[in-house]
Amino acid sequence: MSNLNLKAQAQNTYDAIVIGSGASGGWAAKELCENGLKTLVLERGRMVRHIEDYPTASKAPWEFEFRGTVPIEKRSGIGAARWGREETMHWALAEDEQPYIEEKPFRWFRGYHVGGKSLLWARGTQRWSDFDLEGPARDGYAVDWPIRYKDLEPWYKHVETFVGFCGSKDGLDVLPDQIVQPGFELSCVEKYYSEQLKKIYGDRYLIQGRCAHLTDPQEIHKQQGRNKCQHQNMCNRGCIYGGYFSANAATLPWAEKTGNLTVRPDSVVESIIYEEEKGKAIGVRIIDRLTKEAMEFYSKIIFVNASTINTNAILLNSKSSRFPNGLGNDNGLMGKFMACHNYRGKGYATFEGFLDQATEGRHPGHAYVPRFRNVYKQETDFLRGYAIGMSGSRRIDSDTSGIGHQLRDNLLNRKYGVWGMAAWMQGEVVPIESNHMRLSESETDKYGIPKIVMSVEWTENDDKMTEDFLQQQYEMYERMGFTNIDVSDSGAPPGSDIHEMGGVRMGKDPKTSLLNKHNQLHACPNVFVTDGACMTSTSTQNPTLMFMTLTARAANYAVEELKKMNL
Repeated sequence: MSNLNLKAQAQNTYDAIVIGSGASGGWAAKELCENGLKTLVLERGRMVRHIEDYPTASKAPWEFEFRGTVPIEKRSGIGAARWGREETMHWALAEDEQPYIEEKPFRWFRGYHVGGKSLLWARGTQRWSDFDLEGPARDGYAVDWPIRYKDLEPWYKHVETFVGFCGSKDGLDVLPDQIVQPGFELSCVEKYYSEQLKKIYGDRYLIQGRCAHLTDPQEIHKQQGRNKCQHQNMCNRGCIYGGYFSANAATLPWAEKTGNLTVRPDSVVESIIYEEEKGKAIGVRIIDRLTKEAMEFYSKIIFVNASTINTNAILLNSKSSRFPNGLGNDNGLMGKFMACHNYRGKGYATFEGFLDQATEGRHPGHAYVPRFRNVYKQETDFLRGYAIGMSGSRRIDSDTSGIGHQLRDNLLNRKYGVWGMAAWMQGEVVPIESNHMRLSESETDKYGIPKIVMSVEWTENDDKMTEDFLQQQYEMYERMGFTNIDVSDSGAPPGSDIHEMGGVRMGKDPKTSLLNKHNQLHACPNVFVTDGACMTSTSTQNPTLMFMTLTARAANYAVEELKKMNL
């Protein structure tokens, strides 16, 4: 029997295990496999293969039975508030899959399938600058990042070259230029806004949004089998062209070509196995989603990329006599200092000019105003700042009055209305200790794993920042001649942005952080965390490029440490 156990263990042993198959997990797999490591990727959801498993990609509205509306009986048992239309219903999560406890209101969007949220993200991507990385040290909230822009720059280039981004080079110190292909052209009203913004304020800029779409595919992208973005703007269905970046279209197939990749879907990770005698993690325990069978896999290094909240949960549930409060959690800070982005502020206004112009077609991006508050000095009564997403387009009015031939003629002869300009804030949320997640001591899910308790709320700083956005956005609209101005606080709860971060933050001191500058657990160095859980602060930029960059950097460091036999 012991020989059988040894044989089974050998069959389940790899050089590396990656938990999660999304944007950061895919990058971990790519880098580790390219460096010759036999790598197992564990994904709790179902298998999704690029192209063949995008059932609604490129379908026209009339190809759906009810034009995309899903009958109530088909929505029963599905938590599909966000993905409740037929075009995206295949991404919806069953209500009983992973219920969580909201101690305070929180929205948690998940992507439980191979590729994770890399198939569902908004694809906005910007580099961080030292203004972002030095924020905590400057104002004393959270802890200082153990890295700076110079540590990230070569890895930004590495990731950007492979992924393919479009946008503009703007020469702004607050938003470093990056490797980009031609961006999506601004509309005439966006160009007007950009010109007036710079003229009136001097230090505020509206630029092309940078996003993970191919507009001029390079050889590296052709080798991936990806093609130019077709501007269908149906991205969340899955893109058969590979026009936008996803783990399914890019990193996972690239890793598979090495012959070193094994992907195991339907693998709900229960915990990481820590061996006292060796003083390191040796593997991962899973529960098969379909059979409920418990299994163990073993490896030399482990990358935890399960998406922020689940990464925290897995580590907290990885208990041993050495780590009674969770793997690496000697200081008791794991799960604390959770943060996200503040999207509460919204704005809209109309513009009477440019009535001789209109846009045709679609594009999947938007314009972007980088942060302009508290950049060079503290100038407001709130900490940090916010970026603004903007989109200007001309309204097309449809007259739906009448019936029969009159209604048909009205719908076929739509008329252009005025130009409109939408705005939404993306504010930096300052992490505080009381905003946290933890594991329930009394309730478990259907796999027998403790339920997650979310206890995160907005702070006075978030309220003040939202109010400042509303005031500033109203003023900007007004000074530029816009009319029918409407700015409001949506009151949306934390998590609505889908940018959860923190809980296993990086830092210099093991007393105040969980990870070092290479994303290793201070107390268990062969475990790396490189998804949103590792974030020390949130900045105002979309975070996914940061996750991928930190992952590529940490994976290559892990390979070098393995070669030196340090792990």
